[in-house]
Amino acid sequence: MPAGPEEIVSICFCVLGSKLYFTKKRNIMKPSIFLYIILASLFCGCNASSSKADEKNTSKDPITVVSNAAINLLGSYVGPFGDNKINLLITRIAGDTIDGRSVVGGNDRPFTGIIKSDGDKYNVSAKEPGDDKYDGIFNFTIDSKQPDVIAGNWAPLVAGAKPGAKDFTLQRRAFKYETGTGEYPQASQRLLKEDDVNNLMKPELEAMRNEIFARHGYCFKKKNLRELFEDKDWYIPNTVDVKKDLTDIEKKNIALIKRFEKYAEEYGDDFGR
Repeated sequence: MPAGPEEIVSICFCVLGSKLYFTKKRNIMKPSIFLYIILASLFCGCNASSSKADEKNTSKDPITVVSNAAINLLGSYVGPFGDNKINLLITRIAGDTIDGRSVVGGNDRPFTGIIKSDGDKYNVSAKEPGDDKYDGIFNFTIDSKQPDVIAGNWAPLVAGAKPGAKDFTLQRRAFKYETGTGEYPQASQRLLKEDDVNNLMKPELEAMRNEIFARHGYCFKKKNLRELFEDKDWYIPNTVDVKKDLTDIEKKNIALIKRFEKYAEEYGDDFGR
């Protein structure tokens, strides 16, 4: 291993110091002064080299610069995706690596890929894992002048697989749970009474119950439920598991609604529905 600046100075003192001793023994003072000057020059030179090395080590790596500039791209982007609504979440950018999730069609899939800067734009190519038949690859662009919009395409990893390739343009939108949204907000705001549900038809009861899940960003697997909520502006698919997010009020209301759904299915006509 090459000697460092401090080691070089130590060697210089050891070698030249011994020479200085013999110089003094011979009562010759001028050479000893000369040696001190050499030692001082070496010490200053070593410190200068060390400072330059430190300065070089603190310079920013180009990849880090890309990461710092792209950090404001983190977030969720929502919009139409074929017949469905998608939430494309960018969760991490480190160097030229980008990670995130796609929530669509009842699936929540991770993706990872590469982000590259091209002037004012960032180009992304990211793949889903490939262990699901619906996995694919995203290629999209984000303009730093319009960071709230991403546009690109998705294609299945297996050529010819369905669903086929899709083009998309998505808007940045953050998911937020709000109890006041939907047609039946009371189901998340207070405990329901039997009078609140006993005159509702089965489809209405189903809509009321599933609207609770929709407020929490649940991404429905059933197509009829996706069609029921995905055209609502307030609805953003954000997860495929909301059990831990339900409030005590909502859990009790869900149980009540399901009980009346069963009654409506078995005795609908008898209840005058």
